[in-house]
Amino acid sequence: MVFMKRRNLLTGLGAGLLLSTRIRALRAAVPRDLEKSPSFKTSPFQLGVASGDPASDGLVLWTRLAPNPLEEAGGMEVLKPVLVDWEVSEDKSFSKPVQSGQTLAHPELGHSVHVEVVGLKPDRPYWYRFHIAGYESPTGRGRTLPLPGAPLSRVRFAAAGCQHYEYGYYTAWRAIANEPIDFVFHYGDYIYEGPDSGDRLREIDGHKAHVLRRHVGPECYSLDEYRRRYAQYKMDPDLQAAHAATSWIVSFDDHEIDNNWAGDTDQDGTPPEIFRLRRASGLQAYYENMPLRATSIPDGSHMQLYRSFRFGTLMNMFVLDTRQYRSDQAYGDTNAAQGRDVWSPERTMMGAQQEQWLFDGLGRSDAKWNLLAHQVMIMDLAHRKSAHAELTYSMDQWSGYLYSRKRLLDFIGTHCPGNVVNVTGDAHRHFAGDLLVEPGRGKPVSVEFLATSISSGADGLGDDDHFSRIARSENPHLKATTDKRGYVLCDVGPDVWHADLKIIDRVMVRDGALSTYASFAVERGNPGLQEA
Repeated sequence: MVFMKRRNLLTGLGAGLLLSTRIRALRAAVPRDLEKSPSFKTSPFQLGVASGDPASDGLVLWTRLAPNPLEEAGGMEVLKPVLVDWEVSEDKSFSKPVQSGQTLAHPELGHSVHVEVVGLKPDRPYWYRFHIAGYESPTGRGRTLPLPGAPLSRVRFAAAGCQHYEYGYYTAWRAIANEPIDFVFHYGDYIYEGPDSGDRLREIDGHKAHVLRRHVGPECYSLDEYRRRYAQYKMDPDLQAAHAATSWIVSFDDHEIDNNWAGDTDQDGTPPEIFRLRRASGLQAYYENMPLRATSIPDGSHMQLYRSFRFGTLMNMFVLDTRQYRSDQAYGDTNAAQGRDVWSPERTMMGAQQEQWLFDGLGRSDAKWNLLAHQVMIMDLAHRKSAHAELTYSMDQWSGYLYSRKRLLDFIGTHCPGNVVNVTGDAHRHFAGDLLVEPGRGKPVSVEFLATSISSGADGLGDDDHFSRIARSENPHLKATTDKRGYVLCDVGPDVWHADLKIIDRVMVRDGALSTYASFAVERGNPGLQEA
């Protein structure tokens, strides 16, 4: 057993050895400054557990020690590395254990742990938990991927994000925890970086509402502030339940750092060399709090996040990063007409290296479906403030990066027509629509399901508000939209991709009612949404 524990310690953290200049060096020997007998007055597992980045032979197990999460250093009294025990079983009661070991929780990483378990069976659930100093964590459940060439008849997942703590309860996360799904795709805006909004009435996505739950602390700039913000969000029991229910595949958007940041540029005109310091703090806090592999440990202000996952012969999933490599938004990041700048080949959404990685992956893919999982809308959605005003477009979405958008959709149309589905978020309302290279001309080459927010936007206005009416009238490729909270539930089969737009009637009170706003189907080889 001693040998097994040491082997698993090295397996779980081995990739981190390559990054020893950025975190405390890990050796086979226990660090000299190890806290050998930690003691806690309350459970250090206040932030729950999570699993993620699954493979066919394993997955990442996560927790973070924080006996008093909102206090400095999470309430850890001794800032030294500590050993945490972990175990994995084939059943919830842990009567069929398959692996166990120890891992180090380092103060440099906020006493978070990321155990990269290997040697598991493909395409099955596993249960896991952690132990330290007589305390036991909640039990989590994760699932490994099928073998790359294994035939697979079905995969089900939920897509969700935008969970502003102040604007609503996380009822949708409780609903997701109860869904029989294989994984969650979190498209970003896990936290919001802004300060405590107070009790005042605020305009929230076009309507006025009182703040429901208040942020602790000022706007996040330092690592400690970001850590505390994650701790406040992760203390929510509904969010913890969704993490414990299944494996997550995550990406960030803007609010993990700052609203609508783009590459080295923030919204306030901060010098890039200064903004990169803030970005480094935000990215480190993001890694510390997500079930990510050591390959995603930030290198200063950069983090490797675009990656792919293979679900047997059924689906290839490409997780994109549309923040770190993009050009600054055109026209001051306002909603604007699409002038020459949005077509400039000098401006990019993904960056040349990521784009080539994606094109190579799509070109080689022999799966029945390809999922592009990213952050912001790719539909070219026109809007106008009034009947006679000019058409405008979001400069933060792909509509502000038309050169990049056309390159991507042209590639899809040429190399993988009829089997690419885009799942996105950020816009705080559901959207479902067809993707045409040039809206109004030609046939769809792909489709998009944009998942509404978990809580951002408060209760919302439904589907008969001014924005919805104008959007539907100006965009024939848009098939559905509503300003309510919820998530997208995808059920993927060999020939048909089903998607349900799930909504919660109210999030400003607890236990809002869950329903399906609209359902769509996409036939493989025939891109275009059909009502289901």
